[in-house]
Amino acid sequence: MVRSLAALVMAGLVLGMSAPHSEGAPPPGTQPAETVASHRLAAGQVRSLVLVAQPGDYVRGTLAVGAGRFQLDLVADDGRPIRRLADDVEGRTVVHFVAPGGPARLVLMALEDGTAHLTTEAIVAPPKAVSPPPRLTSPVMAALARSVEAGGGTEAFWADVARRGTPLVEAGGDGQVILTFLARGNRTNVRLVGAPSGDHEWLSRLAGSDVWFKSFTVPPDTRLSYRIAPDVPAPPGSDRERRIALLATAAADPLNHHPWPADAPDAFNQESTLELPAAPVQPGLEDLSAPRGTFTRFRLSSAGLGNTRSITLYTPAGFDPADRRNQLLILFDAKAYLTKVPTPRILDALTADGRLPPTLAVFVSEIDAETRTRELPGNPAFADFLARDLLPAIQARSRAAIPPARTILAGSSYGGLAATTVALTHPELFGNVIAMSGSFWWHPERLAELVARATRRDLRFHMSAGLFEGAHQGSDGILETTRRLRERLKSRGYPVTGRDYAGGHDYLVWRGALADGLLAIAGARTID
Repeated sequence: MVRSLAALVMAGLVLGMSAPHSEGAPPPGTQPAETVASHRLAAGQVRSLVLVAQPGDYVRGTLAVGAGRFQLDLVADDGRPIRRLADDVEGRTVVHFVAPGGPARLVLMALEDGTAHLTTEAIVAPPKAVSPPPRLTSPVMAALARSVEAGGGTEAFWADVARRGTPLVEAGGDGQVILTFLARGNRTNVRLVGAPSGDHEWLSRLAGSDVWFKSFTVPPDTRLSYRIAPDVPAPPGSDRERRIALLATAAADPLNHHPWPADAPDAFNQESTLELPAAPVQPGLEDLSAPRGTFTRFRLSSAGLGNTRSITLYTPAGFDPADRRNQLLILFDAKAYLTKVPTPRILDALTADGRLPPTLAVFVSEIDAETRTRELPGNPAFADFLARDLLPAIQARSRAAIPPARTILAGSSYGGLAATTVALTHPELFGNVIAMSGSFWWHPERLAELVARATRRDLRFHMSAGLFEGAHQGSDGILETTRRLRERLKSRGYPVTGRDYAGGHDYLVWRGALADGLLAIAGARTID
């Protein structure tokens, strides 16, 4: 139920606050009481908004940016940061969090001159008890279960876990590895975000203890990132609304020794990582120095799409526009491929040691999740935007005329799908594709038709997927559809390389997949 509420107070004025309710739960049938605040701010300007919500309320909000870019933080009344809710937002984003125990504020900051519209609602959504029957495949957990059943405590176990770090790693049969993810405390439920199963898994509570756990058997070359979501709220609404509520509490595992990224503002904006000893090397990440080139950010409008987005151009140090070796890399999901995947640093390292030619990199903003979902999956208007608007803009700013054979489209998930469909639509402009965990389940028939209709064969593809992205609930997953598309392209005469990684739908995996794709294309070009 929605509290009659959730108010924001700014400069002593109450904005959108409904009448206070009596003590206790709101009456059945209470409708959402929205809090609305609109702001026009100059770059660097801040608005502090008092959040009125009961401790433990599930709060969800929408930040809609009309112009510019904004950041939204949740801070304690004394100014202590609690969590960053949204960063570098253009377009619309939805935030989820649980109201803290003490007074708190929402702090909105403009990163550029612009306007923003913030709406919040606080919902009574106490977590529901969930603890599936435990499966004791881990020898360590089986021994602990016997000890607890005999009346033993867990302090020594947790001390050992703190020393070793999580997840626990044990030898399994046939060269496989047993991973056990853990959480501690008197929780109502605990969920694992980024499990090797390819789903968000509920952890099981070891009866009579403060131990929550879930074990998986994985290959010895596994690499993955994950988060732990304790006490996930259970809001009313659809299955999807209840599923995404885990974002309110998901954070890095406090027992894991390898948080990523290390410089994140808080644990809610971090993930925990695991890289088993046999995990493949990720080329270009050996060098930890900052990018040495220059970044140019500009806005680009599209009449066909009816929007304007930010474009980031990375020009490597010493770039010569007339160098015939130059290549152009165009990546979707700009923010992720500038941060989670440190693409400029990877390019610098691989160019410095001679494995890649000088590479001009273009990062295309998705604006927001809704726009991304509309534009990336097989949208002809988006393909035309890249061909008619983006390429001329890049050529004008870089003064480099890079031919299609040295132009690469790359992306992951919907971005991998877009890279593939755009190149098949405009092979005269885009000669290479790197598709990482491409969402080829989207419309297999349309993809097959697009491949069958294509007449040019001078497109080169590199397609990768994760072994943890396989079939789910009777439907083929990204792994199966990627493998099938690889074979279909090969049967039509296209040069195709690829790799399957022991990982999931994961930027930690895609860091290496991008570098592997770039090296595969550069190597094939050398052979040609």
